[in-house]
Amino acid sequence: MALFVRRLSPRRLKALLGREVGLSDWFTVTQERIDAFAAATEDRQWIHVDPERAGRGPLGGTVAHGFLLLSLVPFFNFSNEVFQGRFRLAVNYGLDRVRFPAPVRAGSRVRNRAVLKRIEKRGFRRVLLTVQNTIEIEGAEKPAMVADVLALIYL
Repeated sequence: MALFVRRLSPRRLKALLGREVGLSDWFTVTQERIDAFAAATEDRQWIHVDPERAGRGPLGGTVAHGFLLLSLVPFFNFSNEVFQGRFRLAVNYGLDRVRFPAPVRAGSRVRNRAVLKRIEKRGFRRVLLTVQNTIEIEGAEKPAMVADVLALIYL
C-alpha cells in the first residue's frame, strides 16, 4: 500500500501547534553503541566505556553520553508527523534548551516523544519550528533528556 504524504503547509503546521507530533518506537542503547560514540567523539570517560569500574561507581554500570541521546533526535524525529510532510528542505537550526535529568544505563530502552512548541515565519516559504523532544527511559519516572530542537523548514 502506498503511503500518501501531504504537503506541509502553514495551515497544517498551525493545526499541529502544541500537539504531540511523534512517539517513536523503543530503541535499545547498547554498550556497543556507547563505545562507538565514545570513539567517534574521543569521550572515553570510564562511566561510559569501563563496565567493571562503572559497576562499582555511583551509577551502578556504564551509561550513555548525554550527547549520544541528543544525536539520536534526528533518527527519532524522522517518522514524526511534522517531518513526514512534504517540504523542500529541513535544516538543523540549533537548540534552545537541553537537559539530561536521568542517566541511561547500557542495555536500557528509550523512546522519544515530540511536541511542536513554536512556529515562527522566517521569510518567504520558510518557518522555524521548535520541537520539544523528551527521551523517556522504559520503566523510569524521569526522562533521560528534554531538548527544544530548532528546525528551519523550507516549504
